[in-house]
Amino acid sequence: MRIALGIEYDGSAFCGWQTQPAGCSAQDRLEAALSQIAGEPVETVCAGRTDAGVHALDQVVHLDIGVERPLTAWVRGTNALLPGALAVTWARAVREDFHARYSALERCYRYVLFNHPVRPAVDQRRVGWVHQPLSVEAMQRAAHHVIGEHDFSAFRAAECQARSPVRMMRRLDIERRGDYVVFDICANAFLHHMVRNIVGCLVYVGKGKHPAQWLAEVLARRERALAAPTFDAAGLYLARVIYGEQWGLPGAPRASLPRLAHVTGL
Repeated sequence: MRIALGIEYDGSAFCGWQTQPAGCSAQDRLEAALSQIAGEPVETVCAGRTDAGVHALDQVVHLDIGVERPLTAWVRGTNALLPGALAVTWARAVREDFHARYSALERCYRYVLFNHPVRPAVDQRRVGWVHQPLSVEAMQRAAHHVIGEHDFSAFRAAECQARSPVRMMRRLDIERRGDYVVFDICANAFLHHMVRNIVGCLVYVGKGKHPAQWLAEVLARRERALAAPTFDAAGLYLARVIYGEQWGLPGAPRASLPRLAHVTGL
């Protein structure tokens, strides 16, 4: 029997998503709790791995089990065994041909950047920070250059294991909300560090270090050394994973925004 789960976590509490020998990852803690509910070892497959410090509002995983349990057991029962920084938000029984990674049509990330002269304290692990004033208009002009299907080698980490650097960028919206700048980025898939490297380049443009056209030049050259350094993980959220309606998944009922009251207005 195959079960799909929606997962939410505070990435600052874990050494990334993927299982580690030290048992410090979100996947390690989730699989340990699921195994107790199932009464047998459980392995999960996720929609997209996140690095240490990166958060998730709607990570999706699937697992195969040989026991019958009510769906509430996979949510409330599992959550009773998880640390506070990690929670299952929904559970669905799915067909055997569903795959959390390969069935996904699109993944959306959100980066929340605090743009203020003084660094944050309470939200230090939940937002990025730039003290210089940023021009959202300049960053919006630069963003147009990476929309569409491109070779994103310039924004790919050296340790990236993807077979191809070509990705379809479907959306890159940038909006200022008071002292916060919010980046919404959606693509069919992402390379390792791709979002954080693009945000770093956009920040360079926003600070006036480079013109908007520079992003097109970096993209065309396909050289990682020409792009900005990898930006801080703290402000990055895996916000939503989109699947076809045939799978009957609930979408992202809790994950339209990181729930920072001063950013969302909620």
